[in-house]
Amino acid sequence: MIMEVDGVSFDYAGNPVLDSVRFRVRKGEVLGILGPNGSGKTTLLKIMNRNLSPKAGSVVVEDRDIARITKREIAQRMAVVPQGGEINFAFTVADIVLMGRMPSLERFQMESDDDLRIVWDAMQRTKVDHLADRPINQVSGGERQRAIIARALAQMPHIILMDEPTLHLDVNHQLEVLDLVYGLSRDQGLTVIIVSHDLSMVARYCDRIILIHDHRIEAAGRVEDVLTPDNMRKVFNIEAELDYDERIDKNVVSIIRPCRQ
Repeated sequence: MIMEVDGVSFDYAGNPVLDSVRFRVRKGEVLGILGPNGSGKTTLLKIMNRNLSPKAGSVVVEDRDIARITKREIAQRMAVVPQGGEINFAFTVADIVLMGRMPSLERFQMESDDDLRIVWDAMQRTKVDHLADRPINQVSGGERQRAIIARALAQMPHIILMDEPTLHLDVNHQLEVLDLVYGLSRDQGLTVIIVSHDLSMVARYCDRIILIHDHRIEAAGRVEDVLTPDNMRKVFNIEAELDYDERIDKNVVSIIRPCRQ
């Protein structure tokens, strides 16, 4: 296992957000953490990256408790694609992506030709290379999100944590970015953890799903075992079905209607 979340609990001012959440992540898989808004998904991601400390429990990455290692060491293992991706300074797109190399550099060390090659490759993969000299605050939301994903790829991590990664992307760019990340998982053994409320996207790209409801894990396992009509009704209050589409060789969710009250 590349990561283990062991009995994690968290609350804000006494209000429970996560309650004894426990699961393992396998190397090279795409894992979806799925749940409705307000279910604690983003809080869980922040705990997994040590941006928050749990009230109880632990997160272990590659056999090391992240509470006992430095932020730099965490960044050498994990990259994060945050929700929103708002940047308030006029860095160029290339500057933003180059920041992904910082955890690999010593203090005051300049980027090498190899670092610049990695950055350029990440920009090409995410199709933002033509924006290299543009200020990041003068590109569209979708272009900014792809630049942030490029920054994560430039980190060359073992794990990428993605919080609602397609939130600001057009449909074609959603597919392009997730096809890219899925391909890296398959070809290079990259572990990808996607936090989302988008059933269709998670069903299409994830190997396994952790379904969160009422602060706890409601179900966990293969897509077809988790996204059952009963679970989607209980957690999302919708009538929906999961099918397999032979044309794309992937699972698809068909949402029929909201549940009748």
